[in-house]
Amino acid sequence: MMSERTNTRESISKHPPSVKKNVNLYSVVLSALLLIVLYFVLMKIEGSANALVPRIARLCAINIVLALAMNLINGFTGIFSLGQAGFMAVGAYTTALLTIEPARKLSMYIVTPIVKPLETLTLPFGLTLIIGGLIAAGLAFLIGVPCLRLRGDYLAIATLGFSEIIRVFIMNAQSLTNGAQGLKSIPPNATILWTYGVALAVIAFMALFTTSSYGRALKAVREDEIAAESMGVSLFKHKMMSFMISAFLAGVGGGLLAAYNGTIGQDMFRVMQTYNVLMIVVMGGMGSISGSVIAAFVVTIGQEMLRVLDGPINLGFWKTSGIAGMRMVVFSALLLVVIVFFRNGLFGTKELTWSGIVRNIEKLAGRGKRGEVA
Repeated sequence: MMSERTNTRESISKHPPSVKKNVNLYSVVLSALLLIVLYFVLMKIEGSANALVPRIARLCAINIVLALAMNLINGFTGIFSLGQAGFMAVGAYTTALLTIEPARKLSMYIVTPIVKPLETLTLPFGLTLIIGGLIAAGLAFLIGVPCLRLRGDYLAIATLGFSEIIRVFIMNAQSLTNGAQGLKSIPPNATILWTYGVALAVIAFMALFTTSSYGRALKAVREDEIAAESMGVSLFKHKMMSFMISAFLAGVGGGLLAAYNGTIGQDMFRVMQTYNVLMIVVMGGMGSISGSVIAAFVVTIGQEMLRVLDGPINLGFWKTSGIAGMRMVVFSALLLVVIVFFRNGLFGTKELTWSGIVRNIEKLAGRGKRGEVA
């Protein structure tokens, strides 16, 4: 009894409430300062003379949203789903159809006239993102009822199959999606402020959700389904919740991608699109928000920097007129190196926090002092 009281007193003395309040205050202040700096950096990028720089920056933010959407279901819940491309397509086509001007719609639908409610309907961009996400979440519910009772590879194959069904439906729904002709003249609403605003909102939501009781339940399902169920966690309920939220975020990301590209077609949402997002999640770490954010920048910028490998190369001793796809070969090789040395990704399941940064700085400072004394 005395030992328990002693341990309690020691824990209170080590972490008094005042210290915790100070840590939280410092975190809020530092986060606010970081957001202010980020705002000015983004404004500088938006006004860059090189048009490629803001485009890459916007694509990084969109990939953050898509990676976090996939990380929620694959990383935090432990469900191997490959249906993200289908949900992205739903969000992209919903946003496009609800933002394109009526005159543009009439000029695009040549084979079959567009369905009547959408002929003259246009909505604000932010509202269309939410609607696209909600439709994707509703579709995820219908898909999840039969699929989430499966496990492992069977679940992955089933979700992949439904994703292809969505793509084929889009290709054949001529009066709704314009079929194989796709949609053009989508308003370029995916600005720096929109993309990074949505990305920051998704990061904040993921941070709050994964640390809540629901998030802890999802992690319990990931670690051991039998143990989680024995503790009263409803497996189907929590899997369905994770699946629907992930689909909602993927739909929002798809809407941003449609506004970013300005034109979309069913070929954009093949299974390769899912693999591109999965590559970011694996590199960053399955179950790490920080890892997905950093990996989104690394993968997006890395692929653009290596684009020179697709063109003519002259190294003096070796010349080539250009090999299409060479950059993806080199990038894939670099990705394999990362996976070999970091089997759980760059971050694993760890997160980048202000307290962790300060702790690491103190450790490095302590090592430096010990080195000076030696």
